Amino acid sequence: MKSDKISEAVVRRLPVYLRYLQELYKREVTTVSSQELGLKLDLNPAQIRKDLAYFGDFGRKGIGYDVAYLIDKIRQILKIDQVINVALVGAGNLGQALSNYNRYVKDNMKIVAVFDSYDKKIGTMINTLTVQPMEELQDTVKERNIRIGIITVPDFEAQRVADCMVEAGIEAILNFAPIIIKAPPHIRIHTADFTTDLLSLAYYLESEEGKEVTEDE
Repeated sequence: MKSDKISEAVVRRLPVYLRYLQELYKREVTTVSSQELGLKLDLNPAQIRKDLAYFGDFGRKGIGYDVAYLIDKIRQILKIDQVINVALVGAGNLGQALSNYNRYVKDNMKIVAVFDSYDKKIGTMINTLTVQPMEELQDTVKERNIRIGIITVPDFEAQRVADCMVEAGIEAILNFAPIIIKAPPHIRIHTADFTTDLLSLAYYLESEEGKEVTEDE
């Protein structure tokens, strides 16, 4: 595996491939070509072949990819063939929604602990998880071998929470707060910014002025 040459864009496409392959597996489809994958996922088949070739030779000429085999290989590449425990900080509406969704995801990446600093949240239940105080974060991370943290707190609290996660030994962070957080270079941070994505969609809307011109014509 030429991991030093693999871009983030390639890694982000792997879960997309995995999700569709899992759909095929449920439908008892045994093989799929890069052309079929490209058509369904709106991607260039050559790009798909190139992405997968970074990690090995998985396809057979004239046949395509064995669906079950490729699912196993992508899971190994993404390291989700092993159990990865996740901690979530912020038991508000978004945190509860993510925890509820995660409960029903049949995968090895699971939210196993939820934390909050608000007294009225502490001790409440989200499914089977009891919301814990932030003071218990470090011990819980060690006890449950938690490697990934999710931040769903307001922006003014996000950096403090990230610092606590880093100190506790968490290796990667998914940040939902609308702010750029900083961490040591060895900590991987991905930011899911709803506001930026929503605002950028506005660019693609047809303007009212444009509509009027079209209607006049």
